[in-house]
Amino acid sequence: MEVDRKKVQVCTRCVMDNISDSTIIFEADGTCNYCNDALKAIDTVYFPDESGKRTLEAMIDRIRKEGKGKQYDCLMGISGGLDSSYVAYLGHKYGLRVLLLHIDDGFDSKVTTENISRICNTFKLDLIVERPDEAQFNDLVRAFILAGVPDICLLQDSVLFSILYRTAVKNKIGYFLSGFNFSLESITQSGMDYTDRLHIRDIHRKFGQVPWTGKLKLFSIFDKRIKYGFFHNIKSFKPLFFLDFNAGRAFSELNEACGYEFYGNKHCESTLIKFLQVYYLPFKFNIDKRKSHYSSMIVSGQLTRKEAMEKLKEPQFDDLIFNQEIDFVLNKIGMTKDDFDRIMSEPPRLHSDYRTSYVNKMTATILKMRKKLLGY
Repeated sequence: MEVDRKKVQVCTRCVMDNISDSTIIFEADGTCNYCNDALKAIDTVYFPDESGKRTLEAMIDRIRKEGKGKQYDCLMGISGGLDSSYVAYLGHKYGLRVLLLHIDDGFDSKVTTENISRICNTFKLDLIVERPDEAQFNDLVRAFILAGVPDICLLQDSVLFSILYRTAVKNKIGYFLSGFNFSLESITQSGMDYTDRLHIRDIHRKFGQVPWTGKLKLFSIFDKRIKYGFFHNIKSFKPLFFLDFNAGRAFSELNEACGYEFYGNKHCESTLIKFLQVYYLPFKFNIDKRKSHYSSMIVSGQLTRKEAMEKLKEPQFDDLIFNQEIDFVLNKIGMTKDDFDRIMSEPPRLHSDYRTSYVNKMTATILKMRKKLLGY
């Protein structure tokens, strides 16, 4: 999306702007709806104090009691990133029998694989590694790039949650631990819903090359709300909402506890997500994901606006090294550099240019209404 540089406006509190987001709303004082909504919600959802600790410990006790007589108390997906890794560490500290699930889609960085091994070996946690159908998954990634849409990461989420819930049922586990948090993720730009299976299949029908066999299981809104949420009553708990989750301290704690190593910016534990965040999104859509990450840290007091503005001036990648990573991703999905360059030069497309589920649209509308009323 092109924006007249004379009309570029940056929030006076955080670093969100209108360069890639036409939906952003600025108040008279120059602050934006993103940080205003986050600050409105903070006292309702985030408890980095003694009351949060009490809630956390009470919930841990509840999970432990409901897991009595079973092999595991809870299940969690681990990407190797900071958030999920720290939650796995918390589960260990509180004595929970946590079963870890990792989706190896072929795009893990070396440090990610090593970090997951360190966590499992040091904290004696069991790990299941699932490898989704490679040909089908890579073809989906390729199809989404050909479609020219931004939210390609939803493919990983759809596959993850499909496997996660089936694993929970198989092992009779009633609780998930989630690494989602307010501290680093209070500000996120609206994206496509990973539970819209109809949307994913429509793009594959239009741009996919590998015939759909059904080997790759996708997650739907029905699965989330009805099948697993209602009939199986699987619940999710987000422990990082109930403690003072600071990125720097969390990394230091993990490093000291198990030798956990730094992998780069948020979510760059995956070569695919790194490729999307530092190249595909910025150069095709003018979307710099660091802005929402840093803005969340401003809201939670981990970063000043001045510090964030300085960090945004830093290059996101080393040309030589990253060109090798681009080649790796393109080779994995079977796309030539010429075809990719052509796609990058074409106008970006919206997810709404393709079929979407009516049920998902209604759910999104309800969630927006709730956020407008309650701030979260």
